[in-house]
Amino acid sequence: MQFSRSQITVMLPVRDLARARDFYERALSLPAGEERLDGKVIYHCGGTEIALFPKTEGTKAEHTALSFRVDDIRSAIEQLKGRGVVFSEYDLPGLKTVDHICVLGSEKAAWFNDSEGNILCLHEDILTTPA
Repeated sequence: MQFSRSQITVMLPVRDLARARDFYERALSLPAGEERLDGKVIYHCGGTEIALFPKTEGTKAEHTALSFRVDDIRSAIEQLKGRGVVFSEYDLPGLKTVDHICVLGSEKAAWFNDSEGNILCLHEDILTTPA
């Protein structure tokens, strides 16, 4: 088995599936999710699947559950803010955001929560020019 060729599915627990679907389809502009017989709703994103599944207690994760790579993080932030997404601000040792963005080595990142408390992220690779 070569896992490098396997389809990846990110599993995200949600307390309220209808509310979560509204967030993913309205705020993130994902095409309508595929409803499965087991109650999951699947979204196809860039070769990866996001599976929302009902879980009464929701999420307990205190880390980024998934990150969307974007070409222009500032533009993506503005688009999402226009759809009601609220971005997190951090001022911690080694993690400080300015206008929602933190520079982490070779990337910029910005975090927000989905409607169910899952931590999501936007990240943009910083292109460096050889000296």
